Amino acid sequence: MTTTAPTPATTGFPLSFALTPSTDARATAEREAILADPGFGKHFTDHMVSIEWTLAGGWHEAQVLPYGPISLDPAASVFHYAQEIFEGLKAYRHADGAIYTFRPEANAARLQRSAARLALPPLSTEDFIESLKQLVAVDASWVPDAAETSLYLRPFMMATESFLGVRSAQKVGYYLIASPAGAYFTGGVTPVNIWLSTEFNRAGHGGMGAAKTGGNYASSLLPQELAYEKGCAQVLFLDSQEGKYLEELGGMNLFLVYKDGTLVTPESDSILAGITRDSIMQLARDRGHNVELRRVSIEEWKEGSASGDIVEVFACGTAAVITPVAQLLADDFALGTAGAPAGELTMSLRQELTDIQYGRVPDRHNWLTRLA
Repeated sequence: MTTTAPTPATTGFPLSFALTPSTDARATAEREAILADPGFGKHFTDHMVSIEWTLAGGWHEAQVLPYGPISLDPAASVFHYAQEIFEGLKAYRHADGAIYTFRPEANAARLQRSAARLALPPLSTEDFIESLKQLVAVDASWVPDAAETSLYLRPFMMATESFLGVRSAQKVGYYLIASPAGAYFTGGVTPVNIWLSTEFNRAGHGGMGAAKTGGNYASSLLPQELAYEKGCAQVLFLDSQEGKYLEELGGMNLFLVYKDGTLVTPESDSILAGITRDSIMQLARDRGHNVELRRVSIEEWKEGSASGDIVEVFACGTAAVITPVAQLLADDFALGTAGAPAGELTMSLRQELTDIQYGRVPDRHNWLTRLA
């Protein structure tokens, strides 16, 4: 017997958001002290967004309210059957003070794909983007203006129905919280070493690897701890069927750069389709580079490293944008050079992408959406 995602009732009209201002908002001095050294994911703004979904009523009760705990019954489905998805994107303050985000339509589409896989109701792109605008409008003062800083936006959805039967939930909550984020590389962009996991897999064929759901990250935590023990910053997974094709890192996509200028990134139905990855592919094609999205074996990387055909390797994701990779380490081999500098193309693409995000160069692909 197959199960499909619930079909929400809908009026066909965009949601209207009610605002309940916080009576306990941080004082200006406290907020400015936080923004001076925000870290990542440590501090949160004064407000959040909440939208409720029910099988009969669809999405409703959209509101911006004071940031605070979410009350759930111990029998809420999310605790027992892991019906939960999330997204991650940033708000950037431009030189003129305006606040923009980057490709939110793509995040909305990915949230909808994740919802379909987890049997959760889809939130429309219009309502998704409006939730970002509503939160940033009231918490605009939390968007920092120092170099490489941003306001990290975390939309998430979970099953809130109190019911222990194994079926898709008939009550769901969508939430949005925000956290000021400092520069990822505080001392400048530094190439990292990554560890090859051969004992564990992140996700399997036909599973939930292509959905942005917490379970995929939970499965990466133990291998990530083992990578730290090996002196590596990230862990790389192989496919679960044959154990020879590259998948992704714990939370980032991977690129190999060949000496002829070709960029290759792994393709699999258990890899999360990264929006940063997609943007890099477009920027590289704009420059005339050949870009290949295909299966890539660990043997191809070994051979390319030995022959000198592979000249740069980097990882990418929302938080760090692009992270150059110095070495891939494993129990019985090492690829790359310890302490190698970041590749020229790697850093050039990173600069171009961040320049677009912060409004320093023209946005020729119309990737930016103004939030405030």
